[in-house]
Amino acid sequence: MLSAKPIQELNDAELVAAYKADANRLVAGELFKRYASLVLGVCRKYLKDKEEARDAAMQVFEKMMDTLLKHEVTHFKSWLYVSTKNHCLMHLRSAKNIHKEEINERFMETVPEEHLDDEEFSVEGNLHQLKKCIEELNAEQQSCINLFYLQEKCYQEVANHTGYDLKKVKSYIQNGKRNLKICLERNG
Repeated sequence: MLSAKPIQELNDAELVAAYKADANRLVAGELFKRYASLVLGVCRKYLKDKEEARDAAMQVFEKMMDTLLKHEVTHFKSWLYVSTKNHCLMHLRSAKNIHKEEINERFMETVPEEHLDDEEFSVEGNLHQLKKCIEELNAEQQSCINLFYLQEKCYQEVANHTGYDLKKVKSYIQNGKRNLKICLERNG
């Protein structure tokens, strides 16, 4: 349900609320117009390829329309930025895994169970070490790191979930990241 104001005069929160109310594509189109350059810029930064970035930007907006209906988003611009960044990182990660599988298929024997992959052990060891380091963080940093990175929540969602002030959440995440890096380097 749109307000009496023209759609272009609504702020982001009003647009999100209007879209949640009736999934109006005009509202989604307005959000797209406002933030297309931001999303495309982030995609270009991470993906480098112009066409890949365009495809990713469209995927982000398609996903946005579904996500807005299911989740509470209070700071749309920052949420969209984090969602776009995460989408690009996941895209790069999956592309890297596909490339790795292609190399394995070309150069390895056809029975992968016969080979013990040293990299698998290394990754498993790194994950185990990361888990240990996360457990060494103080409770606030541990909670914020888990929610932000492992559950992919935005800053505001972390703040809502933990009850911490938004500035505190950002501080806990930043300090937690630094402490994780120190722990991993020390034990690495």
